[in-house]
Amino acid sequence: MRILNHRFNSEGELQRKLSLKEFDAEVIGATIEKLRREKWIDDDRFAASFVRARVRKGLGRHRISRELSAAGVESETIVRALDESVPDHDERAAALASARKRLAVIRRREEDVAKIREKLVAYLFRQGYDSSLAVDVVREVTAKETRE
Repeated sequence: MRILNHRFNSEGELQRKLSLKEFDAEVIGATIEKLRREKWIDDDRFAASFVRARVRKGLGRHRISRELSAAGVESETIVRALDESVPDHDERAAALASARKRLAVIRRREEDVAKIREKLVAYLFRQGYDSSLAVDVVREVTAKETRE
């Protein structure tokens, strides 16, 4: 219960944490089942909340999906959470906002337009945006610099 008091956990995370504390596998299984029945853990709710929080931070679908997988959430639950939790989320707009913000930081350290683009694309990849979207967004936010 102390683990659940800190933040909402996925079933996989809770199972991993209890295993690290060296609880017996039978005890872990029974505990997880009881917590699931009593709605203390619910991967659908966890995934939906996680997706909303990560989208607010400007992360892309790919990264959110990877993080949920790492938390032990099943792929069907991840897809459902991504589709249902932010159905009207405009990933392109989020990528543009993120790229513009990061561009200001990169410009302070770098002057070469090609290197700026390279770093910006790499940043968007790390943030979880699709490669074609990242390249397109970088092209758009750096277009003014290439015309000068």
